[in-house]
Amino acid sequence: MKGAIIGDLVGSRFEFNNMPEWEWDFDFLHPLCRFTDDSLMTIAIAKTLVECRFDSAAIRSRVVENMREIAHRHPNVGWGARFYKWLFQDEYPMPYNSYGNGSAMRVSPVAWVAKSEEEVKELSRMVTDVSHNHPEGIKGAEAIAMAAYLARIGKSKEKIRERMIAYYPELGDPGFRIKKIRPFYGYDATGRWVTCQGSVPQAIEAFLDSTDFENAIRLAVWLGGDTDTIGCMCGSIAEAYYGIPEEIEKRFPDFLSEDLLEIIKEFSVVRKDRVKR
Repeated sequence: MKGAIIGDLVGSRFEFNNMPEWEWDFDFLHPLCRFTDDSLMTIAIAKTLVECRFDSAAIRSRVVENMREIAHRHPNVGWGARFYKWLFQDEYPMPYNSYGNGSAMRVSPVAWVAKSEEEVKELSRMVTDVSHNHPEGIKGAEAIAMAAYLARIGKSKEKIRERMIAYYPELGDPGFRIKKIRPFYGYDATGRWVTCQGSVPQAIEAFLDSTDFENAIRLAVWLGGDTDTIGCMCGSIAEAYYGIPEEIEKRFPDFLSEDLLEIIKEFSVVRKDRVKR
């Protein structure tokens, strides 16, 4: 989960302002980095999993309450228009058939508490279909949670790619590599770049192409497009696979408020250890 937040922070200052081709060596945790809706909703799911402990009857209602509560404390962080309306309406919100990548950017805490692949699928759906109940939204969330879970339990990149191809066949194409797709990727008039199908496989590929935790997030952000969200999704898998370098783990709390740090601390008590590589 921390990896997701770090990816969000790093990518936050490049959204809508893609870096030129030559700016690979950008400052990683720059003073202008900030947490966005990606971090907030990831933390809301973590809070729910701490409180509900696999009580399926409670998870769906509690996750909605937590997302709305945290959002109301931090209303100005760059919410998507439809999700903002869902969060801030007076009535109890209902799912709205979304396949936006908001479902996948927030799901990573599931990977740290699930005990099996079936539990990954069950929990990811529970925290997703309260808003993003389109099949592509559910699939995108499950793919990110599953990739992070497989990384956490020690699966190789080859095995993770093999499993992810079942979700997104393009991941089996040798031409679908970050350096090859970057010249053609970014904002588009149809809005595909903020959908699950238009950003989740790219985030997974950034992890698969990477050499270490920082390199994974750099690749995700360097790709362009929805940089905070792609960084968030990629970072969640990279943390599970590589761990987080000590220097980065010490610095990222400086960018968060105390209420958010307290939830992260509570979640660390219930999360499962990652496999040491």
